[in-house]
Parts: sequence; C-alpha cells; structure tokens
Amino acid sequence: MRRINWERVVSVLLVSPSAIAIAIFVYGFIGWTGYASLTEWDQLMPDFTFAGLKNYQSLFANQRFQIDLRNTVVFTVLFLIACLLSGLLLAILLDQRIRGEGFFRGIYLFPMSISFIVTGVAWRWLLNPGSVEMGSAGVNLLFDMMGLGFLKSGWYTDPQIGIKAVAIAATWQMSGYTMALYLAGLRGIPEALREAARVDGATEGQILRYILLPLLQPITLSAVIILGHISLKIYDLIVAMTGSGIGFSCDVPAFYMWDTTFRGNHFARGAAIAIVLLAMVAVLIVPYLVHSTRTEAEL
Repeated sequence: MRRINWERVVSVLLVSPSAIAIAIFVYGFIGWTGYASLTEWDQLMPDFTFAGLKNYQSLFANQRFQIDLRNTVVFTVLFLIACLLSGLLLAILLDQRIRGEGFFRGIYLFPMSISFIVTGVAWRWLLNPGSVEMGSAGVNLLFDMMGLGFLKSGWYTDPQIGIKAVAIAATWQMSGYTMALYLAGLRGIPEALREAARVDGATEGQILRYILLPLLQPITLSAVIILGHISLKIYDLIVAMTGSGIGFSCDVPAFYMWDTTFRGNHFARGAAIAIVLLAMVAVLIVPYLVHSTRTEAEL
C-alpha cells in the first residue's frame, strides 16, 4: 500500500484557499469581463445578447479613445525617461558615501509613502495656473517672486501641456523608488571592479559607461516593467489632479473606462476598454515573466 505523503497533503491544503480565491476573483472576473465586452450590455439592466467584436470596433473608432491612447504613450515615455534618469542620478550621488546619506535617502523615498491621490491633490495646487482676478498661484507664483515670469504656464489647464503636467507629478512620486533600485544595484557591484578600472587609467565617466551601466541593465529592465505597468493603468492620479482635462488633454483609458461604465452605464464598452488595458499591460509584463522564468531555469 502506497504511503501517504502528509507533508505534501498539508502543503496543498494550505495553498488551496489562495489558489481558489485567485482562480475566482482574478481569472474568473477577467473571463467575465471578456464575455461582457462581447455583449449588448449598454444600460443598467444586463443584456447578454452576443454582439461579437462590435464594441471593440466602435471603441477604436472613438475619437476620445484615440486621444487616450496618444496620452498614454506620451505619459509613459516621459514618465519612464524622467524616472530612470532622475533615479540613476540620485543613486549615483548617494553612492558616493556622502554625509547624511540616510537622511537624503529618506527624503527621496518619502513620496513613496503617500498615495497617488495625495500626490494629485498636492500637485493640483502646485501647478494651479491661477487666474486674472486672483493672480498667480503655486509654482507660477514662485516664478513671479523670482523674476522668472517667462516660465509661467497653464500646466494641466493648457491642452498643449495637459498630460505632461501629470507626468511631472508621477515622476516626483516614483523617482525615489527608482533611485532605491539603482542604489541597490550599485551597492551590489564589487568595488574591486571600479578600482581595477581606475588602475588601468579609466575616468569616472568611463567607469560609469562601460562598467556600471551594463551591469545595471537588469535593474533598468525591472524598473521599466514596474513603472511601465503603473503608467499604462494610471487612474487615481488623474482623478485627484485633473480629471479628463480640457479637450480630453489629460484623459487616459482607465479614467475613460470608469467614466463609461459607472457614469454612462455602458457596461459592455467599459468591459472592452478593460480588456484592451489588460492586453496593453500583458504585452509589457508577459515577455518579462517568460524571460525571467527561462533565466531562473538555466541557473
């Protein structure tokens, strides 16, 4: 008679509740959303008449959704570049073993301790352009006081800037996190490599370019994946800071999905937007997960 492996049984029993919960509340709801996006559910009362890809066709023909996709691309590019550059610069500065490193590290990481809602409220005030009656406000007031009035802008109220102003606020919150990633990577590089390069006559710039940056590529990839998926599904910062903006200049797919589903009661179209968002995130995340799995298997 085969002996029962009780350790394996207990392990399965311990993991089963989490696995069942994930299967129902993650993958089950994803499947339900995908099904809803293929129906005629266009009012408060459910209508599960099959509509095929009609909701997706009308969605991609919708001018607002086209603007949302363009805003997402602009926001993602600016957000990633600004976070990576500022995070790397701060990490390099802190890696010099400066006095008060812990204090500065805490300051840079502080924005990570607050939510995007709080960040949005704060930066909505900071980037408030003011009015003719009340005068300048926020950053514009600071520019006036410093004699730099030519730098004043309408910020998120200017359709030409719009989503770029939101990217500034997002960068402020996430650059400290990127700094922490890069700093951990720099501290993991043996000092002997740098010393050997200095002995061979390499300058600090050459050490950074030919030694540090290549060794930091896995950190950069991880940062791009993490920041990229945040930017693709950004919602709370938009809600707290700008809303859809003038002429949808600050609108993004996640906000459009909420507006369509819960304000307009167009549930099928909202589900279609959700599936498109899921596909956008999957395009970014899945290749990274496959690469990581293969790398771990080879080790």
